[in-house]
Parts: sequence; structure tokens; C-alpha cells
Amino acid sequence: MSTTTRLTVAQALVRFLSVQYTERDGVRHRLIAGTWGIFGHGNVAGIGQALLEAGEEAMPFHQGRNEQAMVHAAVGHARQLNRLSAQAVTTSIGPGATNLVTGAALATINRLPVLLLPGDYFAGRPADPLLQQLEHPTEADVSVNDTLRPVSRYFDRIHRPEALIPSALQAMRVLSDPAETGAVTLALPQDVQAEAYDWPEEFFAERVWRVRRPAPDPVELAEAVRVIRAAARPVIVAGGGVHHSEAEQALKALVEATGIPVTSTQAGKGALRHDHPADLGGIGHTGTAVADDLARTADLVIGVGTRYSDFTTASGTLFQNPDVRFLNLNITAFDAHKLAARTVVCDARAGLEALASALAGHRVDAAYEAEYGTGKERWERVVARAFEASDEHAVPTQTQLLGALDAVVGDEDVVINAAGSLPGDLHKLWRARSPRQYHLEYGYSCMGYEIPAAIGVQQATPDTPVWALVGDGTYLMMPTELVTAVQEGLPINLVLVQNHGYASIGGLSETVGGERFGTAYRYRAADGTFSGAPLPVDLAANAASLGMDVLRAKTVRELREALAAARASDRPTCVYVETDTANPAAPPAEAWWDVPVAQTASREAAVAARTEYDRQTAARRTHLCPPPPNR
Repeated sequence: MSTTTRLTVAQALVRFLSVQYTERDGVRHRLIAGTWGIFGHGNVAGIGQALLEAGEEAMPFHQGRNEQAMVHAAVGHARQLNRLSAQAVTTSIGPGATNLVTGAALATINRLPVLLLPGDYFAGRPADPLLQQLEHPTEADVSVNDTLRPVSRYFDRIHRPEALIPSALQAMRVLSDPAETGAVTLALPQDVQAEAYDWPEEFFAERVWRVRRPAPDPVELAEAVRVIRAAARPVIVAGGGVHHSEAEQALKALVEATGIPVTSTQAGKGALRHDHPADLGGIGHTGTAVADDLARTADLVIGVGTRYSDFTTASGTLFQNPDVRFLNLNITAFDAHKLAARTVVCDARAGLEALASALAGHRVDAAYEAEYGTGKERWERVVARAFEASDEHAVPTQTQLLGALDAVVGDEDVVINAAGSLPGDLHKLWRARSPRQYHLEYGYSCMGYEIPAAIGVQQATPDTPVWALVGDGTYLMMPTELVTAVQEGLPINLVLVQNHGYASIGGLSETVGGERFGTAYRYRAADGTFSGAPLPVDLAANAASLGMDVLRAKTVRELREALAAARASDRPTCVYVETDTANPAAPPAEAWWDVPVAQTASREAAVAARTEYDRQTAARRTHLCPPPPNR
């Protein structure tokens, strides 16, 4: 007869989570490495009490300042550990729970695991409504937590104690499955959290969730080999799946054997080291000239672990060869079938290794290699010019800032960014030196991600120098977790760039006829527009007030010195710099991006922008490859 242990639902959940593990290639990780939390009446007496009773060894606790930021930190942790370890986030009912939605969307869009444990209404309805409860006129069982349903890969509300057992197991299955993973939500009614139940001891047995490496189907592999051998101008698009699968060495072996060049999405950058002869850098709207030129003439595009966002495809205008075909290697059939591609549904490393073996002896034409090699050399000169600063005493441009950082970081450093004008500059220019150095969240491009993600990365790999690159717009969205970094003694480096507004959207606004409306951080002028003097904010002083060490840099030389000092510090450090926005040095976009422009307008800028928009949309293609022949 099975023995039981009497615990509350919250206590049982914490004990269960403490003995869950993943294993891949013989390496084991804790599946839930810790729990972030902000407590309120919806979770303080349940999950809060359970975490206190369990203790730090069983379940480490991290104190957050903003619920969205806690999810971002957990996502940064999961990405740094290749999705093999996750963190949980607990909140109260009400605004704490709804603050999870943005972070959950980011996690699910980027295919990254995080466990969300929001408090909920009373299942027994002794008081109805209770504080912060949403009252729905026709669906009494709906709460604000239902906003998490569309952004979660798995959602359940635990109305009875015994319902936790199957739901917790399903949650672990989804979190550990590379084809399914994303945000997982277990909504926990407050009374149920505190309710006791006799739990079978088997529920608390150590469980190992093996992360599969599914091999390619032989028929799909044979067809992939056939189309690769037939292609004269193949190009690989490396996505985030290359990193998640730890397939970088397999990719390197394939391209060195075949000579097929590699381009990368924001998530895939670093799949090859920047100085590898076959690495052509970013592709798409923010890509390099050599990568985009090759993409326009490619007759075979081989996507590896990518979901083909509109930035990658230049909104359907990039791949212009009339004979272009697509071959997608992806662990999810959903992504593999995009662009009407031939598919190889498998783990990235397993698939690349199988392709390399089956393609033995095959290599692209030497003239093709020479062509993209020459293009790579030209682009490297563009990067050097953008990074170069001829006057050490001048105010640095944003690209010179990146050049100064490039000169300071080591191979092991991690550079984090998500939104603003920096992602475009980084995708085009950054020289990624190791698989996890380039950490761009561009599936959701969420302002406020960088600082908490840096904390998550630092927690995952404590000896790694971590840099969060943040503009003033992003900083004002969510600086609060700097307090957490100071509290935990995490020596993250914050590079805070002051350019007085939303630089990225300002530039976009100008190209689509918006004339930078509403994008500058300035006083109102006499005409009512925000075109007066810059606001007298001192973000460096704000960072210092939150406990950061702050280094101010006004010139290129001071910037370089400040970055070196920050890297050498064992304290959370902010390098604050105001960049030269009057003389941008970034190369222009090499491919288009579709942001619809007004069809009717009275302002000249919008009319001109619509003319250009119509010209660009004429190049859009719908890719419908014919199916492979019957064999």
C-alpha cells in the first residue's frame, strides 16, 4: 500500500519541483533551478509559506521588483542554459498576475521555458468577489489569469488538491520538450494553495525528463541530400535552434566539408564564429550586405532552427531567385513547413550530423566560395569603418560605442539587447566570438528585457561577464531590477545610452511619413510639438540611486576606459554615455521591412513614403515550392 505525506498544495508543489531534472547527452540539470516571487494576499500564505518551509537548498528564492521583469530574468537564465533548466515565477492575484502576460508572450514566442504560478480567486467562493477579483457577467470561472492562456504552451487552474498531480506532470513535460516548450501556467486559487492533502510519496520521487534528440526520417534526409547536391547557390539560415541544440560544432563541420555559407537570424547569430570564412553575418532587414546579396540569388535556402520572422525574410521580398527552394531542418513540424519547404523534422545537431555524413564528398563550386569570400571581406571593411574613431576626444556614435565594447570583451562575455536602434546595429556589425556571446531577444523585441535577462544569465553562469545594452527609452521602462542585482551582488554591467528618445522608432517614423512624431524626449515647443530642448533627466544619477556604481563617459577615450573598468569590477556597474545622434555611422538597411504606410494623406512626407511603399511591395513573393516528386 502506498504511503502518503500530508502537505498543503503549495508545499507539495514546491517539493515536487525540487526533484525534477532534465538530462541530455548524459548531462543533468535541475529543471526548476529557483523561484522568483513578489508576494501579496494571493500567494503569501500559500506558495510563500511553502518556499519558506522548503528552504534555500530545496528551492532557491529570488526577490523581484516587477513581475514582468521576473519572467524576463527566468527567460535569460533558460536561454543561457540552452533550455535545459528553467525558473518559476510566483505572483499574487490581480495586477501581479496580469504583469506576467508580456513576459509569458516573450517566452513562448522565443520557445523558451518558464513556469508561472499566479495566485487566483477562491475555488470555494466563500467570499465573492474578493480583493482584485475580476467579475465576468457570463463566465464566473474566468479570472484575470485567463489572459495567460493564449501566451502559454500549457495552462491549468488547480481547483482541487488532487488535480495538481497530473497537471504538474504535464507542466514538466512541456517545459522539458524542445518541440513544445514556452511559458507554462498553473493558476493557483488561494484557498487551494493552503489546503492540506495526503500525497502519495511517489509524487515526490526524483524524476528525470530526458531531452530528446530525434534523428531525421530516412526519406526526408535522402530528399534533403538530393536537393542540396542539386543546388548551385545554397545558403544556410541559422536560427536559435542551432544554439538550443548545442549544434554549433555540427554546423561548423558541415560547412567546412561542403563550403555552404551561413547567415544568421538575431537568435542564431554566433552559430559560427564571426571570423569563420563561411560566416556571412546577419540576414534580412538588419542583415549584412553580403548575406542579403547572396540570399537574393540563392537557389536553395536551408533553414536550421529558424521560424522565419518578417525581419529574416525582409517581409517576403528577400529571396528573389525565381527558382529558389527551401529546405527546413527544425525540431517542430510547425516551423519546418514554413515557406512551403521540404522538411527534415529532427533535432538540429542530429540533423546536421546526418547531413554531413550523407553529403560526404560534396562541395559547392569554388567560384561560389570565392564570390561570398570577397563579399565577406568587403563587409568587414564596413564594420571596421563603423567601429573606428579617428578623434579620441569626440562624443562617440552608437557604432563607435560598439567598437569600444568589441575591444574590451572576451570570448566568454555575453552581450544582451532586445529593443531600440541597437538590435539593427548589433545584427549587422557585432563580431560574435562564441555561441552564447550574442544574446538578442528579437522574437518579441521587448523593451525592459535587458536588465533582468542579464541577471538571469549571471545566475545561470556566475563567472561570465554580462553586459546589458540599454537605451534611455528602454531604461525608463524597467530599471527596477538593478536593485535586485545590487541585493544579490551580481556584477552585471549596464551600458546606458542616452539619445533623448526612441531612436529606432524615430528613424522608422521618418521613413513611413510619420516625421518622428511622438518619439523625442523633449519639452513641448510653442507649436505644441515635442521639439523643444532635451529633458534634463539624469539617468546615471537614477542608476546610482538604485545602488549601481556609475562611470560617466563623454568621449570615445573615456568610454573605452569606463568599459574596461566595468569589466574588471566585481560590483554591478553602469557605464553612462550620451551618443552623437547628429552623425550616425551605422550602415543603412540592406533589405526592406514592411510597415504599412497611409494610402491617403495630406502631408508630403506620407505621400512620398507611400510611393516608396508601393514600389517595395511589388517585389513581395509568396513562396510555394512544388512538392517533391513521387519516388
